Amino acid sequence: MAESTTAQQAFAQHTFTGWEKPELDLSNADWRSGSHGAGDVQIAFVEGFIAMRNGGRPEAPSLIFTPAEWRAFVLNARDGEFDLT
Repeated sequence: MAESTTAQQAFAQHTFTGWEKPELDLSNADWRSGSHGAGDVQIAFVEGFIAMRNGGRPEAPSLIFTPAEWRAFVLNARDGEFDLT
C-alpha cells in the first residue's frame, strides 16, 4: 500500500508540459455514471470543461477535457478506436 501512495504522490507532483487547463474545483461536481450507474467511469461538466474519473476511486486524479478534446474522444470511441477485443 505504501508503494501505491508513493507512486500517487510522485504523479501528483509531476508537471505536464503544455498543460494549460485550470485546476477545477470538483468537490461539488454533479458526477454522472455511464451504463445506468453500472460502470466505473463518471463524468461531470464543470466551468466549460469535462472531467472524467474512476467512480470506484473518486479520490484519484480526474482527467480534464476541453469540449473539442471530449468530442474527439467520444467520436473515436464510437468508431471503436479504443476497443480492446
